[in-house]
Order: sequence, then C-alpha cells, then structure tokens
Amino acid sequence: MKELDGKHIVLGLSGGIACYKSAQLCRLLVQAGARVQVVMTEAACQFITPVTMQALSGEPVVTTQWDLRAPNAMAHINLGRAADAIVIAPASADVIAQLAQGRAAEILTLLCLARPLGRTSLLLAPAMNREMWAHPATQRNVAQVRADGAVVLDVGQGEQACGEVGDGRMLEPQDILEELVAHLQPKVLAGQRVLVTAGPTFEAIDPVRGITNHSSGKMGFAIARAAHEAGADVTLVAGPVALRTPRGVRRVDVQSALQMHAAVMAEVERATVFVAAAAVADWRPAQAAAHKLKKDGSGQPPPLAFVENPDILATVAGLPRARRGELYCVGFAAESHDLLAHAQAKRARKGVPLLVGNIGPATFGRDDNALLLVDEHEVVEFPPAPKITLARQLVAEIARRLRAEHAH
Repeated sequence: MKELDGKHIVLGLSGGIACYKSAQLCRLLVQAGARVQVVMTEAACQFITPVTMQALSGEPVVTTQWDLRAPNAMAHINLGRAADAIVIAPASADVIAQLAQGRAAEILTLLCLARPLGRTSLLLAPAMNREMWAHPATQRNVAQVRADGAVVLDVGQGEQACGEVGDGRMLEPQDILEELVAHLQPKVLAGQRVLVTAGPTFEAIDPVRGITNHSSGKMGFAIARAAHEAGADVTLVAGPVALRTPRGVRRVDVQSALQMHAAVMAEVERATVFVAAAAVADWRPAQAAAHKLKKDGSGQPPPLAFVENPDILATVAGLPRARRGELYCVGFAAESHDLLAHAQAKRARKGVPLLVGNIGPATFGRDDNALLLVDEHEVVEFPPAPKITLARQLVAEIARRLRAEHAH
C-alpha cells in the first residue's frame, strides 16, 4: 500500500553512525510512494556516501548550498518549498543546536530556515550518545525547536555505537515512517479519547487448554493506529495476539472475556469514543480445572458446563448517561452469512448508533478486508482494501458523525 503517494519528502542526514539506518528509511519512503530528495551534511558524508543514497532515492543528492544543478542556484529555497515534509534522520546534537539558534551553516539547516512555516513540516529523529542527549543544552535546544514548530520524535533506548547503553538511539526506520505518515494524516479526532478492543479472547478449560477463535486482531490494531493518526488519545485493550503496538497508543493486554470486560469498564469513563472490534467469546467454561484434564481410558470427553460471558458492548452502551457521558459506541459483527441482516439486528439489539459488519472467517488473519457500516438510516459499503485503509475510512466516518451530533 502506498501511504505516501504523491508526497514529496526531503530526507536530511546529519553526522552520526545512525546514517546506516537512513538508507533503509529512504527505501521505505520510496516503497510508500514518496518522491524522496536526500540532503546530506558534510559530516553525514563521512558515514554513508551520496552514491548510496542517490541509488536508493533515484534522485540527485544535495550536499552543498552551492549546487548549481538548480536553475536559479537556490537549492535551499527550492527544496523546502517543494516538499510536503522535511525529515532529518539522524538529527545530530549539532544540527538541533543550529536549528534552535536559527543558524544556517550548511545546506540542511539553511533549507530548514527557508522552509514555509505552516506548509512544510519539519520532523527530527535525534541520534546521539546518551550523555549528549541528556545534556541540559541539548534539552533546551529540543524544547526550542519544538516551540518553533518542529516535531521532535522520541529517541530509542539500548546499546550505542560507543558501547554505552541508554537513551539517544535513533528510532528504527519503520517507526520513523509511521510517525511521518501519522503526522500527515488529517487530525479529525483531535481532542477525542478513543477506546478500542481488538483480538480474540481465551477462555481456559484447564492450565494448558482453552477455547478461542481465529481473530488476528489486525482490524482493531489498525483502528487504534488510525485513531492516533487522527489526533486522538487512544487506549487499546488487546486479547492474546502477537501484534506490534501502534506508536503513540497505550495498550492493555488481557486474556479472557472477563478480563477484557474489567479493563474496558476501568477505562470507559474517560473515553469519548468506544470501538468494540474484539471477537469476544460468548461463553466460557463454568469452572476451569486446576490441573490438566487427563484421558481416563473410557473414550469419553470430560463433561464441560458453560456460562455466558458479559456482553461488553451492550453493557457500555447501556450505562447511564451520568457515567458514560457523550460516549459514541461502535460495534463490530463478524458473520459467516447474511451479513446485512445480522448486522442490522445486532445494532438494534446492542443499542449502538453504528455497527460495522464483515464476513469473518474469510478475512481472519488477512491484511485486507471489506466493511459494511450500518446505522438507523443507511448502509455504507467500504469495498475491499488494506485494513489500515479501511480503518482510516472508518475513523473519518466516525469523526463526521461526531461533528453532526455536536451540530445538533
């Protein structure tokens, strides 16, 4: 999926061993559909060659402000004004200091100073020794460039090239790509607090066995990521899945339906939007055995009694207004047949304004899906697409409905 189709990105490299990661970042940006123009400081050229970056970007690399390839000999003006975003990765302590002071000693800081404020975004991915990162001067400079409108990404923690361990590592290329994509998304949920459930639940029969389902959690995780990209404060309650937590999302891990219910009820009072995307087990064994159930030679399975799990979505939707406030609830229905009829019936039964349906078994574990949005008045179909694309479409639809509610 081309998340940066049509975007023009200036990728700036300053001096640091993390320049080796910049090669992979450049590749990811190009694969995401962006046109990438690489700009390197003199120090950066000591760590990785312009030839490498030109081969990966497919564009000439700029290393000096005296580059005469620009028709008007003003590369520092042209680059910043043509770009949707400037990403400096790695951003050294020296470059951050120059930006904080408004200095333009090289082409990279010069084009940042000349960029149109409010039109071309500036994102910095710091990379330096842990002591340099913690130094008060660096922290003052970081605060200043943030105040001037730049986005300073987090630093990673771990082993550094000098052999020390601590904060200061540059984020991984995939993390930087996600931060850039998120930054460029419209902030349609700014100020909202979104609570999402995702994945299956696991209902224990004994210490080694249990009942679960094929839900991968990918749709719920995509919704959490899309909501964060849209500017929301997001909490994700996740069943037992091995998925990477979207950047900027707070994750609460649970196993069973009872644990998911408890986690949701602990969070729901601060939420303004609740998206129940998890595939929660309807029943659980009435009593989990203390020890592994063994064969007894009779050929008969052990008797199992089941009790119904709490209905998390219906419980939240039925909370008194004094407790849940203006919470907007969105349910999910994964069906094996008659999707529209089941979705309409489930929406009415649960008492929620919006129900999202999909044919479950065919899409479990896949990266794509198709959705059907059902409310009291209409049915909206989202055709097959990657789940992150569908998640962004759903988030935009939720934002539109929230605006309509507030208008009334």
